[in-house]
Amino acid sequence: MDRAITASDANQHFSEMLRDVQRGEAFVVTSRGRPVARVVPVDTVTRKADVYNLLLFLDGLPRRSAGAWSRDDLYE
Repeated sequence: MDRAITASDANQHFSEMLRDVQRGEAFVVTSRGRPVARVVPVDTVTRKADVYNLLLFLDGLPRRSAGAWSRDDLYE
């Protein structure tokens, strides 16, 4: 269950909140009583999946050619 925290309290106690997140806790940040953000631990499995999906996306993009150039061409 996510713990609710106001934006003001999150700002004032950010370091403490991050320590709690590292221990597995999740927070819902509210502003004027309305939820605006979630702060959750990074899931390494999800991050790996995100990187994999990004690489798949990039692999599907059309190839571009910059032509033949050398390192010296960059500094002329």
